Amino acid sequence: MSVFDSFDLYNILFLDIETAPAVAEFDDLSEELQEIWGIKCRTILRRTEEEIEFDDMAETFKTRAGIYAEFGKIICISVGFLTRQPDSSEPILRLKSFSNHVEAVVIDDFTDLLTRHFNNPDKFAICGHNIREFDIPYICRRSLVNQLPLPRMLDIAGKKPWETKHLLDTLEMWKFGDIKNYTSLRLLAALFDIPSPKDDISGADVGRVYWEDRDLDRIATYCEKDVLATVQLFLRLKRLPLLREDQVIVVGT
Repeated sequence: MSVFDSFDLYNILFLDIETAPAVAEFDDLSEELQEIWGIKCRTILRRTEEEIEFDDMAETFKTRAGIYAEFGKIICISVGFLTRQPDSSEPILRLKSFSNHVEAVVIDDFTDLLTRHFNNPDKFAICGHNIREFDIPYICRRSLVNQLPLPRMLDIAGKKPWETKHLLDTLEMWKFGDIKNYTSLRLLAALFDIPSPKDDISGADVGRVYWEDRDLDRIATYCEKDVLATVQLFLRLKRLPLLREDQVIVVGT
């Protein structure tokens, strides 16, 4: 069976996460973590220890720390799932976001949803763009940092590839086995003529918007749009019609 048809369309939870540096300023890190970040900066900036200044480390922390689970935190998890309409063959997409300044609350609320409604990896799937390399490992790592239990769908440490078939990655679907290149969701959305609602922020702005403006609603809206784009891409890959605006509902938290 093709990966495109391995799960019922209505048994897939689409997801995207937004992350930010764990603290507002580099100075707020412990001395040990500052030292370890400095070592990491040598790789990021491709410089020797002598070439890296404190300001370099501080600036790189602001712009890059959020993508590393050891130095960042989850501030929003947005999900989407398709539901059948009683009197129509057209699906409805329901979007919902979990966001909070306390990371443990975000993760706990999300994993509660998984446990209650998507707890069987043989029946249900989680789908996202690059979730195998980023979103899922990040959620799992931050769950452990917060000493939270991993739900069955995310208890994947040490599992073989055929034991994690419930993790559907649109990036991998597009690769068709090609391991050389990363293809962004934005590029695939443009390629497949998927409508892209204009937004006032990009992924690179999330950390700044979070720590300077503390605007979780704005970040959640951006995250939900990425979930919608992922759903539309998945439908394109299955050669199914795109969703119209009236088929998308945002569910309150």
